[in-house]
Amino acid sequence: MKFLILNGSPRKNGKVSHILHQIEETVIAAGNEACFYDVSALAFKPCAGCMACRSSGTCVFPQDDAHRIARMIQECDGIIVGSPVYWGNVNGQLKCLFDRVVAVMMGESPRGIPIPLHKGKKAVIVTSCTTPFPFNILAGQTTKAEHALKEILSYSGFKVRAKIRLAGTKGMKEIPERICNAAKKAAAGLR
Repeated sequence: MKFLILNGSPRKNGKVSHILHQIEETVIAAGNEACFYDVSALAFKPCAGCMACRSSGTCVFPQDDAHRIARMIQECDGIIVGSPVYWGNVNGQLKCLFDRVVAVMMGESPRGIPIPLHKGKKAVIVTSCTTPFPFNILAGQTTKAEHALKEILSYSGFKVRAKIRLAGTKGMKEIPERICNAAKKAAAGLR
């Protein structure tokens, strides 16, 4: 199986990156293929909202990294997406990427009803925030970011198999063992 891993964190050695790499190692150890991308290192323009991709199935912009990720999404068996929580939502660069690849994520009926293009594919969502538990939930920090990612993935047909939340990261030196175990379990659930 082939998995696409999108790291929405601009910190290549941050908490989200660390958790995603643990999932990547577990997926590879099980004999699968994994392609890891730091979204902050990709070069692409934000969506212009022209809607031309809805009829053509591809973005009209000149070829860039968003086109490459779009092809990877089409070819993968599952996707693992991680993002730090910024103002109760996902990282802006990650959201811009998903805006650009909407044409390969979902189609649209003549009446504007979304048509999922990835039925049967699996997904894992990873989030982290500095807000400590339970306030990350009570204030909607983690839950709103998860909801945004789940909406994108679910409307595209992906079945979210696991959500990994790391709260209270301010001053945190090590990823807690329970989170590391959750990452391994999530990777195992992608089979």
